[in-house]
Amino acid sequence: MAELCLGFEVHQPFRLNPEFIPEMAKGRRDLARYYFAPSNREIIGRVAERCYIPATEILLDALDEGLRCALSFSGTVIEQLDRWCPDALALFTEAARHHRTEVLGQTYYHSLVGFFDETAEFVEQVRMHAALMEELFGKRPKVAENTEFALNNTLAAAVRDLGFSAVYTEGAGWVLGERSPNEPYTCQGIPVLMRNCPLSDDIGFRFSWEEWDKYPLTPETYAGWTAASPGSCAHVFVDYETFGEHHAIGTGILAFLEDLHPACEEAGVAYLLPSEAAALPPAGDLDLPWMVSWADMEKDGSAWLGNSRQRSAFFALQNAPARAQRPELWRYFGTSDHFYYLASKDGACGDVHTYFCPDNLDGQTGAYEVYLRVLSHLDTRSLPKGRRALASLPAEKAFHFFHPDGTYTGRSAHSLLEFEQVLAEVPEDSVLWHLHRGDYVRWLEGVFGERRLAGTVAACRTPGAISDAVQRRRSELCSR
Repeated sequence: MAELCLGFEVHQPFRLNPEFIPEMAKGRRDLARYYFAPSNREIIGRVAERCYIPATEILLDALDEGLRCALSFSGTVIEQLDRWCPDALALFTEAARHHRTEVLGQTYYHSLVGFFDETAEFVEQVRMHAALMEELFGKRPKVAENTEFALNNTLAAAVRDLGFSAVYTEGAGWVLGERSPNEPYTCQGIPVLMRNCPLSDDIGFRFSWEEWDKYPLTPETYAGWTAASPGSCAHVFVDYETFGEHHAIGTGILAFLEDLHPACEEAGVAYLLPSEAAALPPAGDLDLPWMVSWADMEKDGSAWLGNSRQRSAFFALQNAPARAQRPELWRYFGTSDHFYYLASKDGACGDVHTYFCPDNLDGQTGAYEVYLRVLSHLDTRSLPKGRRALASLPAEKAFHFFHPDGTYTGRSAHSLLEFEQVLAEVPEDSVLWHLHRGDYVRWLEGVFGERRLAGTVAACRTPGAISDAVQRRRSELCSR
């Protein structure tokens, strides 16, 4: 019989303002007021009323009666609760300080910086988060999870070097093969705790699905499944919003939460906290050259970086001038939700992405346009006038590469840097076709005001020469 380690993820993003236009913030210094959606206050209030307050009242009673669990809070949800829902934050504080809970570490902004080419920003955001948890809850996290349990060899080593005793990831079949997720493993010298996907999704996704052959799920049935699960420890980790927001109160989800602890006691299921599970003997070593996560059927990074729009927005984020000039604002743009909204998947996974995408963004196209519009404005405001050609561009000003027959190559450039890189990736006939049409000259002059660079590019004869000219001009701008 496996012991049970329960974990709850508490997160809300600062959603971007779909109505933002640059004129709103002209001459204004408080850019955050214009960048982030007014609906954030309404949403956090609704979720607090439906989920955070009633579920945490139930959780506190269960903790007093013997339940043990882990809690993981993003820094962005703490900021919103502190600003707009202090009653909910007070309840969370009581739960987090309870002697039967363990607070986990993560990136402060629930961000995708773990996908960056280097780990410096990831390390900084984890440290920021740990400091917040210790200040607010009096507990320094010992076990960490990256956003959506995303992990690879590089991040495992980074978490190890930060001094954590273990790190979480998804017990994905393509990682474990025939091995059990109910055992601890090691990766790069740090214990790895594996989320039990079936047991977690029975609550997180299938609980209110009336066509499920196990519907309706009772606490007694679930406790029985847990008791019958082989191995050392079953890690059941779900979004806290499961309880009253994702599954409405009318589904019986709060009653399920209330009765789960008595049912587990009756079934003889004992609890472990993550740091205790990390001390169990490892069942083997994991090699994670590719990113694994708990998202979608693929259990990889495709939920956020699976299509060209997501990758282009991510490129703009990673290379944004605002990263160095205005990091206190830039970091909010790395929150994973912004990229989740841009997914273009079909089927059940696509339905989940659509569910989470705010209605006022008008789907992935609207989300993409809003993201680049706001980030581009932040870049522009972060740079002196003489260097603003280094800023990223809104979607409507991007350069789109087409084949000579007029079909889209699937690649676009939203900055000089991305333009330089895409030139080396699209077919040569596409590059030369645009050159001979004068498209680059019109774009460089009309969008960037780069008349001298446009003239240099017009005289080029090869993709490499164009790329070199752009690279030299970028270097000049960067050195100003």
